Amino acid sequence: MSKQSENSTSSKETHIDLDAEFRKSNIKDVLDKLDNELIGLKPVKTRIRETAALLLVDRVRKQMELSAGAPSLHMCFTGNPGTGKTTVALRMSEILHRLGYVREGHLVSVTRDDLVGQYIGHTAPKTKEVIKKAMGGVLFIDEAYYLYKPENERDYGAESIEILLQTMENNREDLVVILAGYKDRMDKFFHSNPGMRSRIAHHIDFPDYDPDELLAIAKLMLAEQNYCLSQAGEEAFGEYIRLRMKLEHFANARSVRNALDRARLRQANRLFLGAKKTLAKIDLMTLEAEDILASRVFLEGKPDGETIAIKEAKN
Repeated sequence: MSKQSENSTSSKETHIDLDAEFRKSNIKDVLDKLDNELIGLKPVKTRIRETAALLLVDRVRKQMELSAGAPSLHMCFTGNPGTGKTTVALRMSEILHRLGYVREGHLVSVTRDDLVGQYIGHTAPKTKEVIKKAMGGVLFIDEAYYLYKPENERDYGAESIEILLQTMENNREDLVVILAGYKDRMDKFFHSNPGMRSRIAHHIDFPDYDPDELLAIAKLMLAEQNYCLSQAGEEAFGEYIRLRMKLEHFANARSVRNALDRARLRQANRLFLGAKKTLAKIDLMTLEAEDILASRVFLEGKPDGETIAIKEAKN
């Protein structure tokens, strides 16, 4: 081919503006929402952005008739409770919908009880009904390792897994499955179920929050409900977090939310039983140190010989 012909061919090449495609997809506001909703989790947010970039480029490649086959989108989210896995799954479903990888973009969140029956012939209809509801969107299976119980010969979880495997393989363009749970248990689950492991392309680990991040999460939760912490209340809640993290069954943001609900209950009782009957708006909004320090965590969670140095609001 002559140089003139090459230049002529090159001038006729189609070009696509990737920034324009990004704006047109409307996924920026979803990514921004994820940043605003979740404190910390930088590695998770980075992986979600990388996945979104992969899908955007894949869509552009299709427009340029560069076919590479549909990317595998099934995922596994691992981490402790309360680390934002469900929230990220919800935003991921929105991204997939806006980029055209699922028809509707809804999220169906289930556990073993929603999929597995207690007697013969019950599991298949339950699993298929859940899949039907999730089709066109994302199926989020929390604590997915409970589907597999090899120690119980009469357990029907294996039947549900088999149906899920068939669906994940045959309906890849109409359903995305996200499995979630503790990392060590999910690793064991995949080791026992290589068919499921081979279908999961994206593994994202959710780290625990540190105390400062949990305090920031608490303040964000309160602001959404028109509450706030006084300065002494913030110091008390920071100490509460530090102690609560040492106790059993700590669930990150979930434990923080539960603690705030109990603090609001104590605040309401303090206001109702208090001598001050004429209340200002700020009184109704503010959680004081005494609303936090009344928690039994300050008795049960205090290490031996340690003194809790928290100033009451009145001091």
